[in-house]
Amino acid sequence: MSISSAIAPHLPYLRRYARALTGSQASGDAYVAAVLEALIADPASFPADMAPKTALFHVFTKIWNSAGSRTEYPTVDSIMPDQKVDSITPRPRQAFLLTAVEQFEPTDVAQILDVTLEEVTELADKAALEIAQQLATEVMIIEDEPIIAMDLESLVEDLGHSVTGTARTHKEAVALAVRTKPGLILADIQLADGSSGLDAINEILGSFEVPVIFITAYPERLLTGERPEPTFLITKPFQPETIRAVVSQALFFGQKATHAQAPSLTGA
Repeated sequence: MSISSAIAPHLPYLRRYARALTGSQASGDAYVAAVLEALIADPASFPADMAPKTALFHVFTKIWNSAGSRTEYPTVDSIMPDQKVDSITPRPRQAFLLTAVEQFEPTDVAQILDVTLEEVTELADKAALEIAQQLATEVMIIEDEPIIAMDLESLVEDLGHSVTGTARTHKEAVALAVRTKPGLILADIQLADGSSGLDAINEILGSFEVPVIFITAYPERLLTGERPEPTFLITKPFQPETIRAVVSQALFFGQKATHAQAPSLTGA
């Protein structure tokens, strides 16, 4: 099997990981493009002794780490201009995202990061400590299934956040968001009235900026590269660890994005 055939099914998930790691669709995709260019230039750099998905993430990690000395992400629309990469502790974040979001086994994470199993545990523990230091915020939930909504509310509150409310339809979502101005939104894609959570979020973002995490049973439908896509995306059925990881990432990058955009908003 050719390398291109081997990695094709895994590219949407690498793109999701890259965006969560960098906090930007453009920045994440720039790194993924660099991986593909590297594999074209040197096919031997693709580890033949690893599973294709693990090998693909391993190559990505080598390229990501090689850029660690840069003071900016390699994209003009980076959400963190002049932000040093090492100030956001990238290695623990990698270990945490690989296990909690991408659901790699610890042995696979060790191969991807080229570290020992003990180091994987240490990195994940350090990430957990940093995530616990995130500031609490108010979270809004857009979800039409009551059981899932209750699970999300419980997880959010366990993290130290408060829930402003739950909306089941497009109309309810927009009204609740405008009234409560949450610091984070968890949004389902298919709502009770048959409308799209994407449409509701687009309308909400027309009123104010807020980080959003989309939740769907079909993530590949949103990771096509044909239009702007969610940076933070959770697949149903989800694991509690996934919610914890992505909520912390979305809040971190969302806060940085708001800060970086403030000068241009003031000048408008």
